[in-house]
Amino acid sequence: MKKKTKQKNQSKPKKEEAAVTLKDMINPELIKQLKEQQDQLKAAEERKREEEVQRKREERRLKEKNKSFEELLNESGMNWKEFK
Repeated sequence: MKKKTKQKNQSKPKKEEAAVTLKDMINPELIKQLKEQQDQLKAAEERKREEEVQRKREERRLKEKNKSFEELLNESGMNWKEFK
């Protein structure tokens, strides 16, 4: 019987230790710094994604501009044999 009561008493301090979270242990200034860094990384990623979209758009425009007459005729939906 005595052994069971000792085990119950030992489990109580563990619950109290679990109440202290990592957030409580970390310096608030460090948390602020990490959040700022996270925001900067998100902004850089968004900027990079936007630049990629812009680059692809420009490549598509240049490709369309530099098409040969044959490519333009092939893409045309009209039947050019009817106009001969």
